[in-house]
Amino acid sequence: MQSEVMFAGFGGQGILFSAKILAHAAMEQGFEVVWIPSYGPEMRGGTAYCMVVISDRPIGSPIVRNPHHLVAMNRPSLEKFASAIKPGGVIMINSSLISCDSGRKDVDEIKVPVSDIAKEIGSIKAANIVALGAFAARSRIVDFEILKESVKTEFASKEKLIPLNMAALEKGRLAAG
Repeated sequence: MQSEVMFAGFGGQGILFSAKILAHAAMEQGFEVVWIPSYGPEMRGGTAYCMVVISDRPIGSPIVRNPHHLVAMNRPSLEKFASAIKPGGVIMINSSLISCDSGRKDVDEIKVPVSDIAKEIGSIKAANIVALGAFAARSRIVDFEILKESVKTEFASKEKLIPLNMAALEKGRLAAG
């Protein structure tokens, strides 16, 4: 089994970081993992996306044209990548910033106001973790308890941020239904 997840948005939304946490959780579960970031020279404010490939066998190529899943944090990313997602995949849409849907009937589309939820719990910077929680809960691509431990590990050097990010992950999980 191999799954590919594309995280996409604009620079500064924590796209690469949330993808890194997913990759870490998958590695903790014993999967083979590839994490490939891509961002323009603008960085903050420019387009950023990241591909995470998770497999139970060696990964032959990290190049993916049609990923299984998409976490879209802004409208340009949804418009650019939604059509490439394989049928049956999950498309997680940040409905705080995206007012339309993917236009796909052959995917599991989930709309979560991740930016609004992040503001409610105390920091817009946690929107990426809310999105990660919602996506992981809906896709079941990794064990949620292992994902929680991976978030704690990633924030170990900034312990004061762990409670906020645990709340963000949980709010995302709950919003996924």
